[in-house]
Parts: sequence; C-alpha cells; structure tokens
Amino acid sequence: MMDDILNKIREAGIVGAGGAGFPTAIKLKAAPEFVVVNGAECEPLLKVDQQLAETHAATLMNVLNTLVREMGAKAGIFALKEKYKTATAALKKEAEAYPALSVKTLGNYYPMGDEQVLVYEVTGRIVPEGGIPLACGVVVINVETLLNVALAIDHDQPVIEKYVTVAGAVRKPATFKVPVGVSYAELIEAAGGATVPDPVLINGGPMMGKVECDLNTPVTKTSKGIIVLNRDHAWVLSKNRSIEEMMRISKTACCHCQLCTDLCPRYLLGHKLHPDKLIRLASYNTTAEKEEPATGAFLCCECALCELACIMRLQPWKLNQQLKQRMGALGIKNPHHEQPKDVNRFRAWRQFPIPKLIHMVGLADYEHQDAPLTDYPGRVTEINLPLKQHLGAPCVPTVSAGDEVSAGQLVAAPAEGAMGANIHASIGGRVKSVDQGRIVIG
Repeated sequence: MMDDILNKIREAGIVGAGGAGFPTAIKLKAAPEFVVVNGAECEPLLKVDQQLAETHAATLMNVLNTLVREMGAKAGIFALKEKYKTATAALKKEAEAYPALSVKTLGNYYPMGDEQVLVYEVTGRIVPEGGIPLACGVVVINVETLLNVALAIDHDQPVIEKYVTVAGAVRKPATFKVPVGVSYAELIEAAGGATVPDPVLINGGPMMGKVECDLNTPVTKTSKGIIVLNRDHAWVLSKNRSIEEMMRISKTACCHCQLCTDLCPRYLLGHKLHPDKLIRLASYNTTAEKEEPATGAFLCCECALCELACIMRLQPWKLNQQLKQRMGALGIKNPHHEQPKDVNRFRAWRQFPIPKLIHMVGLADYEHQDAPLTDYPGRVTEINLPLKQHLGAPCVPTVSAGDEVSAGQLVAAPAEGAMGANIHASIGGRVKSVDQGRIVIG
C-alpha cells in the first residue's frame, strides 16, 4: 500500500510546499515514530497553512492517519499556533475519530515553524547538529504538502495549483489559489494593486524571504506568500545591504555583547553556533574557514533573528550564508554532528514574540490585515514554469515549442537517477517556448 502511495506522490510531482522543495516521495520513504504536520506558519503575515487547516480539516486528518498507519509510525501530531482558534477547533474535532492522531498548540514565537524548533516543541527531542528530524524519529510535513498528498492519493491530481498569501502594501490582501506559473504582478493586481509608488516584494516571509524587484517572477511549487513594500522601506534596504557594507560597519559597531548568540534558535537548542564569535572573527578578517567557530556557520538556518537581537542591527546571518558558500567552494563539509544533551536552560525566557518582531521590522501597519482564502479572480492566459522548482537538479522537458498541452499534462521530468519532481502544465494551451530553464505555455 505504501509503495502505491509513494508512486502516486512521485507521479504528482509533490515537493515541500515551502522552503527548499524537498521531494515528498523521498521524505515519506522513512519509518519514523512520529509524523508531525507543521502548521505553525513560521513567518508573520502569511496565512496559507492556518486557512487550509481550517478549510480542509477532515481531508488533512484522514490522510495523516493513512500515512501514520502505512509508514508504521506510533502517532501523527498536527502542530499549529494556539492563536489559530478556528483551525484548532476544526482539527481537534476531526482528530476524535483517529486514536493515533492529536493536535498540539504552540506559542506565538519566531521561528516556531522551523523544523528543528518544531520537533523540540512537539516531542521534546533535539535534532542533532547538522541533522534532520528523522535523526530523532520524526518526519515533518507541511500542511499544503499534506493536502497535495491527499489529492494525489484520492484523485491522482498533480501539483498544478498553489496557495499564495498576498499581503503588505496592497488594497485587498488575500490568499489566492492560483495556477503554478502565474506571475506575481498578476497576483498583486488581483489584490487591488499596490498602494505604494515604487513596489517591490519579499518572496516568502519578511525574515527569510528574498527581495524580488522583478514582479513578473512566476509562482512555483514552493511559493508561500509575497509581501509588497516600497523599494525604500527600511526592512527592504536592510535585506538588500551587501555583506561588504555590513562587515565594514561591524568593525566599528560590534560591541561584543553576545545578544545575537543569546537569541539564536540553534544555540538555544544546544548547538555549537555562536554568531557573536563569527562576526568578531570576520570583523578582523580572520575567518579561518577550516576551523571552529567558523565551521559553526553550517548550523545557521538563516532565520535572521540575530539581526533583530543586535543593538547595532548587524547581520551575522549574512556572514554565515557567505561562509557556507566559501567553505563549500573549498570542499569543506560540516564537521558538527553532536547530539546536544539538553537545550539552553534560559531558552523558555528567550523566545521572540511575533508582535515584537513585526514592529521591529516596520510591518506594524499590516499586522492585522485580513487576507481571506479565495480563488484567483482573473483569467490566466500564460504561465511560466521554471524547470527547477525543487531541491535537486532541474527537470528535463518532455514537450517542445508548438506542442498543444492540457492542464495536468506532464511537461518535464527528472533525468534518470537525478533527484527532482515532475512538472505538469497548470493550464491548457500551446507551448510557446522551451528555453532559459523554463517552459512558457499560453
């Protein structure tokens, strides 16, 4: 039975609906003790997971029970923030029918939806340094990913639609159900247009999302939300600050207070990551990539909380990002794989409240936006499908320019032996082009 499920998931091209897009069929080959559904919505302003949990509670709990049974797990746990009252009530009602399932509510802190933080909060287990949840018997799956699994199992439906929250400086914030490949410009227009004169967007949440100036960028399988802001918004400027400028400032501004380390989520889980030591070394051009603490950069999840902790607003996470790239180019691999015995004893008192975060990054005007879940109101006439929408190698096209395709038809697949996920046409039409790493259908 599980082999049939995995085959359907593989054929449907399902990947993690947020983050790096790890192929789900590979993840679900495991034999964990717990299957944890991540509904914590790590980033503020995004609403997809809580809305899907409320709207599709019965479907989600049914497929979670199926996975728990077929994977041989002890239990399935649906984790979401306690403040999602309606979604929590809907899930708890459905969970009553399944003895192996339960609902776990969490505090409104950042980064609660981070996999390693979530695993500790839900199970009390600490993921080893540089490890994944499976190392302590847990498989974590995103809410939208779980819904896609249900659609694949029950209806053989491939991933051709995506739920995306459009928030920030728009007239009518909303969460749209859209075909994969539609442009962000079209989503902004559907949300009533931008309310600022020179809009850019943060693709993803405000903390880990990337600033995107090209509004014609397409929605992919991993898109979760966009936050529209003016180009000169303070948080946009901060995210766009170069590593060279940040390090130049750090040489005079870093006061070695260690606050970045004190609030680091990985450090608080007992991992050997010390952002204060890394920024100090780099300030004096002695990064010593082959030695600790520089190699501690491999443990950074780039959540950017260290930037908010810093009274000088330095960005150790950007340094860690660069160090990982540098060390990778030198062939240096992560040497840190220890299993912490316990979390930091002050962890419970150092969790970062989401309302405080929202104010510190200058998004208070959008904190209480309602972004109702709705179908996309426009008519999609063209889609742009990147051949790499997942962790692994780009897919290989199975169609050519001029071909007629229908919605749901396979248009690209992983190369033989390569890690990847099938890509399907999200609308019917003619293939306009197959080049520059993408397929255009209209």
